[in-house]
Amino acid sequence: MATARFPGKSVDVSAANWTAPALGRPVCVNGTPWILYLLEECVDNVWEYCSVLIGLVSMFCFLLSTLPQVYEAYRNGKVEEAMSFGFLFFLFSGDLTSFAGCYLTSQLPIQVVTVVFYIFTDLILISQFLYYKIKNSSSRKSPVLKWLCFMWCGAATLVLLALPKLIIDNSSTLDTQSPTTSKSVEITGYICGYLASVFYLCSRFPQLYKNFQRQSTKGTSYLLFALAMMGNGTYGLSVIVVLPALKGSKRTFIIKHLAWLIGSLGVLILDFFVSFNSV
Repeated sequence: MATARFPGKSVDVSAANWTAPALGRPVCVNGTPWILYLLEECVDNVWEYCSVLIGLVSMFCFLLSTLPQVYEAYRNGKVEEAMSFGFLFFLFSGDLTSFAGCYLTSQLPIQVVTVVFYIFTDLILISQFLYYKIKNSSSRKSPVLKWLCFMWCGAATLVLLALPKLIIDNSSTLDTQSPTTSKSVEITGYICGYLASVFYLCSRFPQLYKNFQRQSTKGTSYLLFALAMMGNGTYGLSVIVVLPALKGSKRTFIIKHLAWLIGSLGVLILDFFVSFNSV
């Protein structure tokens, strides 16, 4: 849930910490240097600092969540029997719309890179699913299929490595648009955020139905859903923790992030049911 994990630049929190020198870009007077360098956010109090740290924990939980499932699929070779393709499809759709939302709302470079990593892991999971489905349904081994899979993953890796830089380099064109166009683009980006939350919520139902049909969760990694639960839980906490430090309207802040909070909370509840069946 990349869009949900990154609510965006909160000018309400840190606008007062910026000072504009005569030349060059604004300087953060009392902010934490490493956060300013990495995230381009001016953080000068304990609430904001805790929010950033918890947000980074959330990000790494999501970054690592799909890797155990990739290994589990490689180990047992029967991923098509355990995983629902609907789950993978909606997960991939959610990450794509999150990527569009990050780009259209001019999110931070680290967010763009992270979303691209999510898309990459989605492609690995989908490629594994299709590879083992074709392989296990065939009566004979086909070396061509394996080479096609390797070539596809290699090509996807090269494209996704180059994509963040291209997007970041071209994002400056969004800043030169007229105010009306810029506002409509931003609204479109937030609509993508709402769509991403819907896709993420929908992704769990096919997997729940698949587990119910099989009466088993064999072949699915418990860590996939456990880490996703940790990621969603820490994301919500990172938003709540920063509330005491807000200098603007808390109501406006909550409304701005409500869609992603609902999406994260909903997925957290659904993942609880999925992981409960996996134990």
